Parts: sequence; C-alpha cells; structure tokens
Amino acid sequence: MAKEGMKLVANNKKAFHDYFIEEKFECGLVLHGTEVKSLRMGKCSIKEAYIRIENGEVYAYGMNISPYEMGNIFNKDPLRPKKLMLHKYEIIKLDSAVTREGYTIVPLQVYFKDGRAKIEIALAKGKKLYDKRADIAKKDARRESEREFKVKNLY
Repeated sequence: MAKEGMKLVANNKKAFHDYFIEEKFECGLVLHGTEVKSLRMGKCSIKEAYIRIENGEVYAYGMNISPYEMGNIFNKDPLRPKKLMLHKYEIIKLDSAVTREGYTIVPLQVYFKDGRAKIEIALAKGKKLYDKRADIAKKDARRESEREFKVKNLY
C-alpha cells in the first residue's frame, strides 16, 4: 500500500478475520468539506461500517468520520451514510452477488490516492467459527517456525 501518492487513513483488520475476501474494488467517497479535513487528520473509523446497495447506488453506513475541530456549523453528522462512487457494471456485479450467492460487502481501508479520498471495499463471504480457529492455528504455527528460524540463525 506504500505506493506514490497514497496515504492510509483507516484500516479494517477485523474484516480479514471474519470474512473470506473474494474480490476488491476501489471506490471514490462523496464527502463534504470539513469531512475531508478531518480525514486528512486521520480521524476515521470503519470497524463498525457496512456497505449497502439502494436504488442502484452504493452507501457506506456506520463509517465514523469525527467532526473537524476547527469546523463550525458546516460540520456534518459523523455517522451519516456516505455515498460511494463505482461504475455501473461494478454495482450490478456486487448487487447480483449479494442477492443471489450470500455474499456481503465490507470496507477494508480508507486512504488518499493522489489527493482524493478513496475506500477499498470487498466482496466477502462470512467465515464459520472453525475457519477462524484454523486461521489462528496457521498463524501461530507460522509465528513459531519464524521464531525457531530466528533462534537457529543467531548462533
């Protein structure tokens, strides 16, 4: 993610724990002035956020952009639904997958790319409890092997 002109604002690590990520999409965010200033200061949370498609438009609900401190009456509600900008064919693809195949749409990260606020969303399928346990076991085994490798190479 450390490409030229990219600044990460918020990350949703929990999404990778709770879902199998199938396909990722980059969307533009429709924001108002003070929301952009607040985002630039890193005041954003997408942990509780979810994405919904309504009337052929995509909205992010529960995405918290804290009010800008130096703002005034122009500050917007921090939890208001934010519209996402996607191509029509991408919206149709997401909508068909969500309605037919039991997928869900989750936000992964919010960042600035060349000065524009972007959000990365993913088409995801929920993990069962045993899938989560298997992932944790794999992670622990990998961490243990790295630790052994490190200790072995010290001497």
